[in-house]
Amino acid sequence: MRVALIAIGRLKAGPERELCARYMERAAASARGVGLTGVELREIEEGRARRPEDRKVEEARALMAFVPPGARLILLDERGKSIPSETFAADMGRERDAGTPALVLALGGPDGFDPSLRAQAAQVLAFGAMTWPHQLARIMAAEQIYRAITILAGHPYHRV
Repeated sequence: MRVALIAIGRLKAGPERELCARYMERAAASARGVGLTGVELREIEEGRARRPEDRKVEEARALMAFVPPGARLILLDERGKSIPSETFAADMGRERDAGTPALVLALGGPDGFDPSLRAQAAQVLAFGAMTWPHQLARIMAAEQIYRAITILAGHPYHRV
């Protein structure tokens, strides 16, 4: 199973981009050891339409172009459900063991997700009740992917 983090918008060069890249590299380096075929980050340009509703539709289409058939799509949204890291890791392991081809975590643009994308998602998750800036949410998503892989590997990175 391949794990992908797809984000609407691009991070500028700087410490946020470097930290996100560091977690994605760590995750990719550990992926094969837990039976994953790879980890990747995809950035998609923000929609250019004038109306927010139209931008969300554009972004949903662009995002879905990177979601392979049979993938489990998880949206990261402040109105989603909060789960512990152990649960996220267990879910990732179950999907891997079930033969799911890809696990896709998606971060929306400033306007959020189009309802059509929400309807296609298997799950909507949040990093708690607070609202986080896109840059930090992307770093947190990358870190949780890495953490889940370390939990599956029994590595001491995750301590309770």
